[in-house]
Amino acid sequence: MPSLKDLRNRIASVKATQKITKAMQMVAAAKLRRAQAAAEAARPYATKMEAVLANLAGGISGSDAPALLAGNGKNQVQLFIVCTAERGLCGAFNSSIVRLAREKINAALADGKTVKILCVGKKGYEQLKRQYEKHIIDVVDLRSVKQVGYVNAEEIAKRVISMFEAGEYDVATLFYSRFRSVIAQIPTAQQIVPAEVPAGEPAKAAYEYEPDEGEILTTLLPRNLTVQIFRALLENAASEQGARMSAMDNATRNAGEMIKKQTQKYNRSRQAMITKELIEIISGAEAL
Repeated sequence: MPSLKDLRNRIASVKATQKITKAMQMVAAAKLRRAQAAAEAARPYATKMEAVLANLAGGISGSDAPALLAGNGKNQVQLFIVCTAERGLCGAFNSSIVRLAREKINAALADGKTVKILCVGKKGYEQLKRQYEKHIIDVVDLRSVKQVGYVNAEEIAKRVISMFEAGEYDVATLFYSRFRSVIAQIPTAQQIVPAEVPAGEPAKAAYEYEPDEGEILTTLLPRNLTVQIFRALLENAASEQGARMSAMDNATRNAGEMIKKQTQKYNRSRQAMITKELIEIISGAEAL
């Protein structure tokens, strides 16, 4: 049975941990407001970009379509871009993205595909390297970035495009977590090369483009790739803070319950010790 000093040390240790988790929860809540606003502001632009691409793609087909839209006709080499956080203590946020990526990777390997993995974020790399270290081609480190910007997405997009033009892969899939609420983040897999154009409703009016659709798509598709990666990074940033806020809230509550239990145990042990001393005093007095 632990001594009273041990119980006091335990209570003090848990109280110190509770202060840390409470502070981290408040910091995450402050960061979440900015990250959520940025993610929600990026959604309409990315959605409209997809709608414009769908409209342009409807007027072009066959050999006239750019490679980023039509692909190269093969899907043997798969590139998986796994976006996770640089830090932990955010619940199952990183694990849920890695779990989805692992399912897709295993399915591709089972089909005899060649898999290449580009990790954006340290936590995803740490989990994937245990099983797929030989498939990981590089890790994009964003630890020095205070707030994710368009320039970060542009650097990743340029590398993805250059690899595709060099024939290093056939299909690229982006993994991230879409923010829904503080307690709900949705792991998402999105094919970005060749671009998946959503099937939209027939246009109510005919549009004439100048220059032609193919030339516009040649310029627009790389920008769309950057926009989709940027949206993924913003969604991840909001999801990370939401998951951290929820995890730290649960940790603070658990610490409070542990403090309560340890305090009760401390009081009972102290009462038992006082009772024992009183019994010894009374027994000694009666013996005299």
